Amino acid sequence: MNNTPRGERIHIGIFGKRNAGKSSLLNAITGQDTAVVSPVPGTTTDPVYKAMELLPVGPVVLIDTPGIDDVGELGDLRIEKAKNILRKTDIALLTVDSGEELTDYDKALIRAFDETGIKYVIVYTKSDLVKNEAPDGINVSSATGENIHELKEKIAEMIAMEDEPGRLVADLLHPGDVVVLVIPIDASAPKGRLILPQQQVIRDALEAEAILVATQTQTLADTFAKLKDPPKLVITDSQAFAEVSKMTPDSIGLTSFSILMARYKGVLKDAAHCAQTIDTIKDGDKILIAEGCTHHRQCEDIGTVKIPKWIKQRTGATPEYEFSSGGGFPTDLSAFKLIIHCGGCMQNPREMRFRQRAAHAAGVPMTNYGIAISYMQGILERCIAPFDGVL
Repeated sequence: MNNTPRGERIHIGIFGKRNAGKSSLLNAITGQDTAVVSPVPGTTTDPVYKAMELLPVGPVVLIDTPGIDDVGELGDLRIEKAKNILRKTDIALLTVDSGEELTDYDKALIRAFDETGIKYVIVYTKSDLVKNEAPDGINVSSATGENIHELKEKIAEMIAMEDEPGRLVADLLHPGDVVVLVIPIDASAPKGRLILPQQQVIRDALEAEAILVATQTQTLADTFAKLKDPPKLVITDSQAFAEVSKMTPDSIGLTSFSILMARYKGVLKDAAHCAQTIDTIKDGDKILIAEGCTHHRQCEDIGTVKIPKWIKQRTGATPEYEFSSGGGFPTDLSAFKLIIHCGGCMQNPREMRFRQRAAHAAGVPMTNYGIAISYMQGILERCIAPFDGVL
């Protein structure tokens, strides 16, 4: 449970005014003193994340947010951070002091939940101090534990109503199918481990009882030669598409970890269509290269070095690049000609769909690392062919 990636967890956001009991509620739900609790307004200055196992639904992450009614210049920044959490929230808990009525701040949050399709429950806190009827929510006391168990059960019910997540690769395979994974071990590979999409694909393929063979680009030809029968599918790191596609017969399915991730996050169709924008890039166009995690960039970094190099080779143009990483994603996208996003393994599906909708709203095409690379290599249709009928 503790090793479940954040992108695979249901995100439960705790929202409300300052001193509405958000941090105390987080501590009560988790059973730990995770968040700092103080009567001083504005104690929570940054979102606080806490992963836990919520039975019977499984791994979740709770997020304590700054007060939506914060004040001052710093308060505005904190409010913006709280609003950003909405982008990734699957279930929302709106905390309201039991001694108060719903305020305009609370009502604005409810409208935001409704507009974005977020399921929510109003949690009237501090019920040990004030006893009020809560026909539109649930009364709880973080101090005494009153109705905390009932609140957890309510959250579990709402999670059960969420759509079941798709599969990374298992639905493409049958028991006994052979899958070859091409995993380059080069300067950009993390020392002593595999990157998250590779781990997740391996785990999901094992669920399908497939037979997995891991190799590198330089040993792929020998791998094919030593297999008794051709594999059902070859999954490669997108950076190796050029070499791998040449060595893989057309009769064998081919795709990449990044493309599988785009499908899993629900953005594949649109990202494949938007890749065509690459051919219209001209000198001076602005391109956003967005990554969902932060890492130390190597000399041959895919986002800052390789993709710009391939765009130059494909188009002959010299565009301007802007780079974002981690939770950062520009609020104003209107200046960009194209957005090229990583696979998004660290973002949950709701966050990725938010970014896609934000791009749509700004009229900016958004594609994906693997899709963009395969398009520039002239093999995009081949690399999405394995998903025919199961997109």
